[in-house]
Amino acid sequence: MSLPGGSPQPSYLLASLRADCVNKPFHQRCQDLVRVIEDFPAKELHAIFPWLVEQVFGSLDGSIVGWNLRCLQEKIAPLEFHSALFFLDPSGAMMKLVYKLQAEEYRYDFPVSFLPGPVRASIQERVLPECPFYHNKIQFPSSGGLGLQLSLNAFEYFMFHFAIFLIIQRNFITGQVCNYSDNAYYILVEKYLNWFLPIEGNVPPPHFSNPGGAVPSPAPRSPSISLASYGTSPSLLKRHISHQHLVNADPAAQEIWRSETLLQIFVEMWLHHYSLEIYHKMQSPHAKESFQPTEEHVLLVRVLVKHLHAFANSLRPEQSSSSAHSHTPSPMEELKKVVIPRFIQPKLYIFLQHCFGHWPLDASFRAVLEMWLSYVQPWRYVPERSSSPLSNEPQNRAVSNKWAPFVQENLLMYTKLFLRYLNRAIRSDLVSPKNALMLFRVAKVFSQPNLPEMIQKGEQLLLEPEPVMPHRHHRLLMSPSLGGSFLSSWQPPIADASFKIKSHVYSLEGQDFQYTQMFGSETRNLVLRLAQLIIQAKQTAKSISDQYPDTGSQSLFSWFGLNNQDQNNTYTGNDLDDSGYDSIRKTDEHLEKSLEYLCQIFRLNSAQLSQLTVHFGNAQDESQRNKLPDFIENENGVYLTPLGRQQIINGLRKFDIQYHGDPELQPIRSYENAMLVRFLYQLSNVINERFGSTFASLCRRQDFLGRFCSYHLISNPTAQRMSPMLSTSTYDPTVPRISLRLFANYRVLLYLALFYFVCGRMLSMGPVSCTLFLLFVYVFYAAIMTLLTDYRRPHQD
Repeated sequence: MSLPGGSPQPSYLLASLRADCVNKPFHQRCQDLVRVIEDFPAKELHAIFPWLVEQVFGSLDGSIVGWNLRCLQEKIAPLEFHSALFFLDPSGAMMKLVYKLQAEEYRYDFPVSFLPGPVRASIQERVLPECPFYHNKIQFPSSGGLGLQLSLNAFEYFMFHFAIFLIIQRNFITGQVCNYSDNAYYILVEKYLNWFLPIEGNVPPPHFSNPGGAVPSPAPRSPSISLASYGTSPSLLKRHISHQHLVNADPAAQEIWRSETLLQIFVEMWLHHYSLEIYHKMQSPHAKESFQPTEEHVLLVRVLVKHLHAFANSLRPEQSSSSAHSHTPSPMEELKKVVIPRFIQPKLYIFLQHCFGHWPLDASFRAVLEMWLSYVQPWRYVPERSSSPLSNEPQNRAVSNKWAPFVQENLLMYTKLFLRYLNRAIRSDLVSPKNALMLFRVAKVFSQPNLPEMIQKGEQLLLEPEPVMPHRHHRLLMSPSLGGSFLSSWQPPIADASFKIKSHVYSLEGQDFQYTQMFGSETRNLVLRLAQLIIQAKQTAKSISDQYPDTGSQSLFSWFGLNNQDQNNTYTGNDLDDSGYDSIRKTDEHLEKSLEYLCQIFRLNSAQLSQLTVHFGNAQDESQRNKLPDFIENENGVYLTPLGRQQIINGLRKFDIQYHGDPELQPIRSYENAMLVRFLYQLSNVINERFGSTFASLCRRQDFLGRFCSYHLISNPTAQRMSPMLSTSTYDPTVPRISLRLFANYRVLLYLALFYFVCGRMLSMGPVSCTLFLLFVYVFYAAIMTLLTDYRRPHQD
């Protein structure tokens, strides 16, 4: 890395710190760095600053991992965790070093090759980037296109490395499972946002010894560099302080400079990976992704979005009113007014469009979904509301009309992204609990009272005929930096609102964009299709829940997985098996509420839903019939037709065969001992023949003993499926009898052997004592379950 004033030899201080990295523990190195920053002058610290930044965040090429902040957690390494947070805190030693170096106006080079794709391509083509942040920082070498650098001050250099750490270092951290929300990097992001973009008050001044009393702003770019430029809108930074002298620097100007610098760096590094041209190219299904965001990346973007909403909403109404001539807005207040539309809206829209179109159809999409829902609900992040815990949110979910301008100026965030999600939901498995939850979240948000009406009003304004006005206004409105009104004073407010919405849409999608209405017929057909899939998913979830055994009728063996395996090899085909009955119930609730919310949003009536239900039921019966071989049915049973035989021979279709006879006479399984199966079957028959009448009389009793016996002696009848032959078995599942086949299972035998071994060795119990103890525990458990279960057999009702 090149430093000003030639290439000095490494100082003794730098050599000493490098040696400490090998010889001293982490927390002691942090303490030594704090003393060094306090004691040494800026000239010595200037030589170690690039090395120190590299040690903290790692090298840009990945050869040095650094402190690995994204995997540094308090519960794993508490001492290192707190040492790193203390050192990198906004009021900590690292920031004191940054301000110390900035006071001396030192500059540091950052390679252009590590910038986001659109900015890097623009600079390499010698075109000035649209973001004004780069305008006075680009350094072109005399030889041409190699070795392009940004010349940054200490604060910018530190924040560039901090922001890019999320993007570039993820490829080099392997073999570690990190929690996204409680690591040191996540906490530092929140600290920097709260410090430099405060909800209340101003940014605290830098704490360091400086005779000048202020931190200088960046020097303007040398005018000798000739670049083509597009979108050169002046920023708040340039308007307030870029041309002010250090001695006359206004503290408020310094405040807005640090805040805007941090915000621009975060937005550029985290969101500006797709330009409009790249976005339109990526619409092709054969396009290759140049950048793929991760779930952690999206979660931190959501943190940024939520904080910026709270930051913008902290502006008081009297401060946001342009008619109040008695109050001169401060730079921080002006930043709050434009932080959403100018800084984050265009880049976030393209970022979300890419995520919606290219993210895998799995549960990790929840991170993208929640980031989108956070952006389209700014009313959730009003400081006054968040400070009152006794808010009446559940009683009053209606969105206030004061948010109508935000909804209209972000119309595509609501409508086009909603359509993108509809297409994803239609292609996803709604029986999955996680997918059902995502659908529920979207439907609940968009069904908030008054929000659909706001969106529909915005669409009406977008589609109304344009008023007569000069054509140049289209380009003027696309430059959000221009102050004042863009329309003449004689034009009515409704035309002004329509013009703003059209300019918002065309600036993001281009003049040739064909808008699809959220409340149009095409979208309504998609919603009806989704409603049909929801009904189908509800019935599928119900059929899966019916296959679960009654939770109250499971024996003690089921706690250890000792139940008889599914003798018919049925398979449900989704993640409900891993979640259990409670998850099935929650999935059904989420689907039911999602359907209700969609009906509220698009005003679907009960007649339409009934028609969908009937249509789906008929289609389901027909599809079930189409999966079976061709056959005819008469009083003697099912007979295959010649076509049906051909279908079976060619493997095109088959019957769903299931055993309907006596479970005791099923074929011997591979996990069973054949000799034991036969012996236990004969023993069971002897017991049942001798005590069958006694079992029946006990099960007919209406007291506890009758229920207890029914719990053990009567099996649940299995569901009947289509079979090519009628069942001729004389087996009656309601007849009480005992079954000992379970004890021929190899796994049961293994667990029993382990139980006897542990009791014999650890408890010094003999075989008889172990058997009595096991019987006592099981009888006690079965008695409790009998009391808790309303277990009635068919012959008892």
